[in-house]
Order: sequence, then structure tokens, then C-alpha cells
Amino acid sequence: MFGSKKTAYWIQKTHIFRADEYECSACGRRFDKPYVQCPYCGRKMTKSKYDPTWVDEIETMDALFGD
Repeated sequence: MFGSKKTAYWIQKTHIFRADEYECSACGRRFDKPYVQCPYCGRKMTKSKYDPTWVDEIETMDALFGD
């Protein structure tokens, strides 16, 4: 369905004012928690990767408020 690999990993996206999101590396769907298997594409998850999205959000707020 989404390539030949049978496994994938979660990309944890951390935000400032929202709960963390977990994105499947195979299909790109986002979920509110890391499942053992992606509910959309069915890939088994082997590891996770941290994506500090909150840093970009802070930079945007900093630019808006001129600090």
C-alpha cells in the first residue's frame, strides 16, 4: 500500500499550546498517541523520532511580539 517496508516509526511533534502529535513515517497520518501499529496503514512501529515543533512556534511568537 505505502511502499515495500513493513515497519515505520513515530515522529513526535511537540507544540506549545497543543498536545503532542505522533506522525507515522510511512503514511504521514497524525494521531494523539503512539500506537504499537499505525491505525491507518497498519505498519508496525519500531522506534520514535523527536521533532521539536515548539521551537518554530516560539520563533514565530517572538517575531510577532518583537522580542
